Amino acid sequence: MNHSSRLAFLVHPRGRLAEDLARVSKPLGLVPERVYDVALRRLPVPPVTMASVHLGGSHLGHVVVVPYGDRHMLAQPTEGRDRVARAVDHAVGLGASVVGLGALTASVTAGGVSLRNRTDVAVTNGNAFTAAIVHDQARDLLARGGAGRVAIVGATGSVGSTVAKMFARNRDADEVILLAGNERRLDSLRCNLSGRGVAVRSSTHLHEARSADVVVLLTTAADSVLESQHLGPDAVVLDATQSHGTAIELARARSDVRILDGGIVSIPSLEIRGGNLGLPDGRAYACFAEAALLALSGHRNHFCIGVPHLEQVEFVRSLAREHAHLGFTVAPPTSFGVPVPAPARPAAEEAVA
Repeated sequence: MNHSSRLAFLVHPRGRLAEDLARVSKPLGLVPERVYDVALRRLPVPPVTMASVHLGGSHLGHVVVVPYGDRHMLAQPTEGRDRVARAVDHAVGLGASVVGLGALTASVTAGGVSLRNRTDVAVTNGNAFTAAIVHDQARDLLARGGAGRVAIVGATGSVGSTVAKMFARNRDADEVILLAGNERRLDSLRCNLSGRGVAVRSSTHLHEARSADVVVLLTTAADSVLESQHLGPDAVVLDATQSHGTAIELARARSDVRILDGGIVSIPSLEIRGGNLGLPDGRAYACFAEAALLALSGHRNHFCIGVPHLEQVEFVRSLAREHAHLGFTVAPPTSFGVPVPAPARPAAEEAVA
């Protein structure tokens, strides 16, 4: 079956512009960083088709680069939003029927809200499947430790609030600790989750994560940087931020703490030809996987715009099951991209098994 050009996934240069643009073409990595910084801010550089996406031996679509760095997106979100809109136009010109918003292309469009009036293409921010995969990972980590407490850093965000709702609904933890910087939004979320049979508390202080067995990190905000004093003995950190909100120095300083990469999906036959998304072939971020699933299923309407509904999470889970022959499962564990053994289950549980 030929799925040609059904998918376009939008990305943008991240921290080091030259390094990221070298993924488009190696000679671009030789240009000084300051030249890119000025040029991308001041010049109307058009979107670029970086790579083609192949799945199961068939061409599924393209990766499109929005030529605007993360610093530019954060400093000038209005211009960033306009550039994302132009990239969507470019994707439509490529024949895409589904556009996935990667990294800050989702943030500057308010999770795709600014694109919801478009009728020529379906848009998704990828947060429904990201929440599903992160929840699966965190739930498995808790189960391997014999249940316990989970802390969600960035709990009021689109993915964080959805993961928290799933934990409360499914009673997968003994306690859910909500951590974020906005106290009003935290209070609202805590009240919404209370009374469901799971203890829920909230705080704007990261030290409250010390009592958690598993800490899920979903934000790279400056006031949400995890440090040694925020983590209890033998804690497991599931870092689902693409730019790694945890530093490798933390792992070196705390040999008892495990830091695992979150939100990554195994798709064995996936090939990104002509570039890469920061992961080896066969692995993808869940936000990309969501867009790919929608493209594979022939989806034609906007999907996850803004905060995901739990119904959307279950729907995209069903699509993953439908396409299980291609993968779309939680990837084997890695830490800072390096494969690591899965955490051991309790001895009593292994004996029963």
